[in-house]
Amino acid sequence: MNHIKNRRHFLGMTASAAGSLLVPRSIVAAKSAGFSIGACDWTLRKATNPESMVLAKRIGLDGVEVDLGRPAEGVEKLPLADKTLQDAILRESKTQGVAIPSLAMGVLNSVPLKSSELAEQWVYQSVDIATAMKVKLVLLAFFGKGDLRNDDEGKARTIERLRKLAPKAEAAGVVYGIESYLTADELIEIVDAVGSKNIRVYYDLGNMHKVGEDIYSAITKLGTKYICQFHAKDLDGLYGKGSIDFPKARQAMDEINYRGWIMMEGTVMSLGVEESNRADCNYLRTVFPKSLKKT
Repeated sequence: MNHIKNRRHFLGMTASAAGSLLVPRSIVAAKSAGFSIGACDWTLRKATNPESMVLAKRIGLDGVEVDLGRPAEGVEKLPLADKTLQDAILRESKTQGVAIPSLAMGVLNSVPLKSSELAEQWVYQSVDIATAMKVKLVLLAFFGKGDLRNDDEGKARTIERLRKLAPKAEAAGVVYGIESYLTADELIEIVDAVGSKNIRVYYDLGNMHKVGEDIYSAITKLGTKYICQFHAKDLDGLYGKGSIDFPKARQAMDEINYRGWIMMEGTVMSLGVEESNRADCNYLRTVFPKSLKKT
């Protein structure tokens, strides 16, 4: 009798598995998986600092995006290239139970990838740092001196350099996420020109709203083919009280079956650093829950 029951159980499991194979993986994830909420370490005012993990835990965040830091004058080595600092951050991450979903290269805003060989070296080395820290995403910033708007020559050089950098990232399974003021169409053009699945878009809601893009339409246009992760940001107030319609952004993410990290990069600290981050985190939890009911 037991062998009959076991056979029925096996057939049932097989049918279930076969059925699930007919459904796109992203749709299955959209029905079951939820979102994780993190913050950039500079938003916590603890850039490239193990203490960011302690504060993140106290606030109730799931993770921290760690910046690679900026070298002191006359020094070319990035702070996070130091193994001792890596180990200290990893140790605190484990102690606090706070994940590190991504690294960031804010230094590229002052030493641009489009024009600096040193920046290219840093981006190349970031893969080794990410691998050592078991992180699969590195944000590449294109603001300040690195801004690519109205800079066709800068775009061309950036594409050329990303083509050179992509093979190492591909071999390591690391994604470079481009964060910039460029429109969705411009970003698609750059990513397609590079031609690597490991070069994608890190989409910042607040930045793109600031420059006048319809962020909700842009999200659906880019989709998960291009978008690797999101920055939550509102330049006009605490989340839920400013100009970003986060529920509408969530709706756009639902349309593209995005489930994953929402990283806070808040700039309005009206309650102080800790309380403002806590308020933003608590609000985002109501829009981007950790788990979603299956339908």
